Amino acid sequence: MEEKFYTYMVRCADGSLYTGWTTDLEKRIRAHNGEIKGGAKYTRSRRPVTLVWSTAFSRKQDAQSMEQQVKRMERAQKDALIAANCDIMK
Repeated sequence: MEEKFYTYMVRCADGSLYTGWTTDLEKRIRAHNGEIKGGAKYTRSRRPVTLVWSTAFSRKQDAQSMEQQVKRMERAQKDALIAANCDIMK
């Protein structure tokens, strides 16, 4: 089975957005929420977090590149990306 790499955004309790990449989305969200060890320092004081956007890649480099692109976006662009993805996920 081919490994997948995910770029994702979570909405923190304070309304801010955090962007990252991972190979296991469910585990990473649990880590951000403190259910298991790990998670980003940024999200530790902003729990709980909710997954609001994600996309999958077959190459790690592509997921990391997308992470950097999203991090450079303005908030309105991130919100539009989230809104577009939510329609697809329903």
